[in-house]
Amino acid sequence: MIQKAPISMIMTEDVITLKKTDKLEAAELLFKQYKIRHIPVVNDNIILGMLSYTDLLRLSFADVTNDNDSNADVMVYNMFTIEHVMKRNIVTVSSSNSIKEVAEILATREFHALPVVDNNKLTGIVTTTDLIKYLLEQF
Repeated sequence: MIQKAPISMIMTEDVITLKKTDKLEAAELLFKQYKIRHIPVVNDNIILGMLSYTDLLRLSFADVTNDNDSNADVMVYNMFTIEHVMKRNIVTVSSSNSIKEVAEILATREFHALPVVDNNKLTGIVTTTDLIKYLLEQF
């Protein structure tokens, strides 16, 4: 294992993002299409918040059915916006933070994903899955 290895070694650089004006229905489709659990909410690549699939599930029946046109979900989604549901004031890391530092943040703060921000711009995302894959490669 490389001591002080930067998180840039394992982070995802091609990040799926949302705008706060996007519809919750569109967010659900992205979660399902890309099989992801966290989507940063940005404005001109500046991070505003984070939407998790769990946040969306609290509002919908998305976990009960794979039907993308659920009338109940559409009704609920029309009552809220991404800005209402997203987490604000989120913790971010820099691409130069070490994998160990990021692992400590994820473990102690009980997060499952952290946006990677350099010069106030979103440059990636790192998840617990990324860390597990990295650890598995070491063995």
